[in-house]
Amino acid sequence: MIVVRDKDKLKKISELSHNQKHIEECDAFIFVLADFYRSTYAANSVGKRNVGPKTADGVVVGAVDAGIMVNAIETAAISLGYGMTVIGAIRSSLKEFSKMLGLPKYVIPIVGAALGVPKDRPLSRLKPRVPFDSFVFFDKYDAKKVEEGVEEHEKDMVAWRKENNTSQLPTYKEMIVRIYENPHNKLVESLKSQGFDVLDEIEIDEK
Repeated sequence: MIVVRDKDKLKKISELSHNQKHIEECDAFIFVLADFYRSTYAANSVGKRNVGPKTADGVVVGAVDAGIMVNAIETAAISLGYGMTVIGAIRSSLKEFSKMLGLPKYVIPIVGAALGVPKDRPLSRLKPRVPFDSFVFFDKYDAKKVEEGVEEHEKDMVAWRKENNTSQLPTYKEMIVRIYENPHNKLVESLKSQGFDVLDEIEIDEK
């Protein structure tokens, strides 16, 4: 992890993350990294190789570990009375962030977290969540339940926005379209620039 508290850097992080104002205003921003520099050094120091940053499996492991870490950070922050917003938009500027943070080869930011003291803003109720039975299944996947859950959640989000006068926030369907309608990030290029040249097969003598 890399923790940033410098206000000028927070402003730059905000700009590079689609101008999310709460990043500029937060007390600290945490970059959670996939760090294969450490394990590559450890392996090389005993004359062995580390194929982690060279395989899809390694990249997935790094991303999963980052997700576990950011969840742990959020749990700790909330228990101490702080608020936190997970920032996935850092992926759109991975090259810039890698340079800003002085990241060596085999290290890349996966997700960010903006921390601060939450403002006291009363809401009519907690922000709606996707219906439980539409994403937790027993024994097998239920596509019909997923579709029903999407429709129910969309209606609930529209009602919640109206109740709390937050029409600037996207509904569930609007958010999905905003994120996935078009490609936003050149991840392959960014990964390769940090040494993550992912292959299915690795030469025996490569380290």
